[in-house]
Amino acid sequence: MGFTIGGIRDIRELRSASRRRGRATECTAAAEYTGLWGWDVTAGVRASPAGACSCGDADCAAPGAHPLGFFPGVGAGATLDEVTRAWSEVPGASVLLPVGRGFDVIDVALGAGVHALARLERMGLPLGPVLATPTGRAYFFVAPGAAAELPALLYRMGWDDADLDLAGMGPGTHIVAPPSSMGTLGPVRWLRPPSPDTAAVPPARLLLGTLAYICHRVGRCRSRRSG
Repeated sequence: MGFTIGGIRDIRELRSASRRRGRATECTAAAEYTGLWGWDVTAGVRASPAGACSCGDADCAAPGAHPLGFFPGVGAGATLDEVTRAWSEVPGASVLLPVGRGFDVIDVALGAGVHALARLERMGLPLGPVLATPTGRAYFFVAPGAAAELPALLYRMGWDDADLDLAGMGPGTHIVAPPSSMGTLGPVRWLRPPSPDTAAVPPARLLLGTLAYICHRVGRCRSRRSG
């Protein structure tokens, strides 16, 4: 998308070297996201071991999980050299993906997301990447516009009056991407990583019925246990 064959080879060599060291670097990951998968990337704050956000706001609502205000971001298709230069200005920054450009997100509880992912894979439906957060959420990457369409889609499917732990994330929001972490909570990880087969995101309507059903079933099981 932004790389020549040689550039892609450079990314893969960097990735291999990083894995030999035990952990991919944020700069390498950011270059993969822009160059291989065509996503915009921005640099984010960090949370201290005590949970304080590096932005300095003692009452920060999203410690370690929001963009650095002064960083302009790196656009989809940026070359490895461009990402490296940008990241050299913000050493230690976390990797954030802006939602609403290359993809929207359907956000569900992690347990429901794991069950739904297994069912969707058995059904053979097209799937994009799926991210797991240390806060117990699963993020399904879907086509842009899904967050705005979600209420109407749920209505048409008959799920509009159900108490579902399911929400859409669209423009104006950001998600923390691997290999970055969310402070003391731990790292985010891929349940279904991006690849040539999964980086293309599907329309939300293809997944939403299964996600809503699993969220509803998990919610009913939880209610019976608590009762």
